[in-house]
Amino acid sequence: MQPATDAASAAELSRLRWRARRGMLENDLILQRYFAQREKPLDKTEVGALNALLALDDNALFDLLMRHDPLPPELDLPQARELLATLRRL
Repeated sequence: MQPATDAASAAELSRLRWRARRGMLENDLILQRYFAQREKPLDKTEVGALNALLALDDNALFDLLMRHDPLPPELDLPQARELLATLRRL
């Protein structure tokens, strides 16, 4: 059985997991819980949204996760909003 064409590659997922390791413990715990609870592979859209959030510094990401700040306009896209909602539930 071949993987779906829109699924992220194993190498891409490995890099993403590495980038998700954060200096702020709170962010690290939420992101690691996200990966641990995934039941299906990430698709390219989810990878893009997660990469966009991971590009933020730790304090900005934490403020988003804790609902202290709204998504910046450049990240306010449906896939980023959906991912952020998922992360906030963890």
